[in-house]
Amino acid sequence: MSDLLVARSDGVVTLTINRPDKMNAITGEMWGGLEDVFDEVTRNRDDRVLVVTGAGRGFCAGADLVDAGMARSSGSRLEHMRGVGRSAAALRGIPKPTIAKVNGVAAGAGLNLALGCDLVIASDAARFSEIFVKRGLSVDYGGSWLLPRLVGLHKAKELAFLAEVVSAADAERIGIVNRVVPADQLDATVDELVAQLLKMAPVALSQTKRLLDQAFSATFAEAVEAEAVSQVLNLSTSDVQEAVRAFMEKRDPNFTGE
Repeated sequence: MSDLLVARSDGVVTLTINRPDKMNAITGEMWGGLEDVFDEVTRNRDDRVLVVTGAGRGFCAGADLVDAGMARSSGSRLEHMRGVGRSAAALRGIPKPTIAKVNGVAAGAGLNLALGCDLVIASDAARFSEIFVKRGLSVDYGGSWLLPRLVGLHKAKELAFLAEVVSAADAERIGIVNRVVPADQLDATVDELVAQLLKMAPVALSQTKRLLDQAFSATFAEAVEAEAVSQVLNLSTSDVQEAVRAFMEKRDPNFTGE
């Protein structure tokens, strides 16, 4: 699909939303394409890190309202929106680190696409908005679940109710962005983060992601039990022995995920 460009290099998958003339607004067909990419990254053992970005000046302006299915019947609209939800769930279900490289505007579902990633790195030119209510719509693409967990319930309601445009600096301050960097340093910053992640033990990263993602739905007792099970899994890998050898030999470990 020419609207979704996928490039692979040394364990890194870069997904570029490629509709720059439409600020990378997502059509109905593209939701399914996104789901397919996310599922493939989940299945492909060689894929270690996913980077999501947009072509041109924008990250993603959300759904293409011209193609949003307004002419569909109520039943087909519901099925369409369930497809949007499946795409969001597929992103959250990737057991590997995901990074949103936000180069410009991220609005509506485009903002929630970024928030669905594990890390959000933004250019100082980026802007963010939960713009839904200004379009007569309610929050989707997982935003109703993601926002309260990231910023708290009251702040989430402010962002969603008022649909104001938030600067990159304010987005970092309230916690929906990890880092803001000058536009000309965005690529290098993300590349550096990716390089760091590729040095980590893949199984340990995956288990750590799973534990943290479950944190808000688990009791403390459930959390420590899940930690125990994960640690047993980690200890069964050769990466732990490699970490010990590297420590003793005063060198960086070479993790394989085996």
